[in-house]
Amino acid sequence: MDEFIQEILSLSPALILLAVFAIAFLENIFPPSPSDIMIVAAGSLVGVGTLGFTETLLTATAGSTLGFVVMYKIGDWFGDHILEEGKIRFIPAESVKKVEGWFRRYGYWIIVANRFLAGTRAVVSFFAGVSELNLSVTVLLCLISALAWNSILVAGGYLLGHNWERITFYLTSYTQIVTGLVIVVLLLLIANYLYKRNNRARTGD
Repeated sequence: MDEFIQEILSLSPALILLAVFAIAFLENIFPPSPSDIMIVAAGSLVGVGTLGFTETLLTATAGSTLGFVVMYKIGDWFGDHILEEGKIRFIPAESVKKVEGWFRRYGYWIIVANRFLAGTRAVVSFFAGVSELNLSVTVLLCLISALAWNSILVAGGYLLGHNWERITFYLTSYTQIVTGLVIVVLLLLIANYLYKRNNRARTGD
């Protein structure tokens, strides 16, 4: 991965920015992707004057936001057909309805935290579309979240300079911790839902 990114960094500034945009965009469609590391690497070029801080930040944020919107629309247009009509057999339709309910209740807060929830970004954008959250509000909150997260990444690359690879360890550790916490929370929510459903079933009997 480091070699791949080093190859990109050897390109012209315009092509580097294009790569930053493309990788940030594709992360939302085909996760996992090295978008965070790529943005940090681009930030290191800000420190030596190859790229500008603002243009790098805005390019990464535009890619992140547009990718989110595309995945949102996929969820909006095809989500019900994929999830509720048996296309994915191991996901019961009632569970899909439950997730939609959670998103309608907490979805906007999840979108604000979206960029900081490494490993779950595509899932968040997809279910935001499935749940038909207001698109304008969703885009605005996604933009704010991406801008905040990418600011940290670009600034980190800028401060580390040629030693930007050092942040890979911290990003990997952060991703593993956050993903683990998200999985634990989801398991607890599912367990609570199943417990309540079983209690209702026993009461009905």
